[in-house]
Amino acid sequence: MVMRAHLSEDFPFSGTKPDFTMAAVATPLNPKPFLNALTGKSVIIKLKWGMEYRGFLVSVDGYMNVQLANTEEFIEGNLTANLGEVLIRCNNVLYIRGVDEDGEDGEMKE
Repeated sequence: MVMRAHLSEDFPFSGTKPDFTMAAVATPLNPKPFLNALTGKSVIIKLKWGMEYRGFLVSVDGYMNVQLANTEEFIEGNLTANLGEVLIRCNNVLYIRGVDEDGEDGEMKE
């Protein structure tokens, strides 16, 4: 068995290093301070099952269950119900994002 010391013969592109940097890298955040900072603001919560809920984040408990007020339910992008006050159990949540209060179409806050 012969082993080669130089892999460049086997892999002609090994001389160039691949660039694995991302253009916009998201900074990881601790979820509790993130959620506490969103309290009292408009948010969109997407569930694992595809539904979205838009409303004002009233509170978050230690398990990260969330309470929303003035909540609207969207299924496949269509408004299906005005629910008012809701409680969403933490294990159903896919993501939570803040929303510009001026943005009607649910644009993300920066």
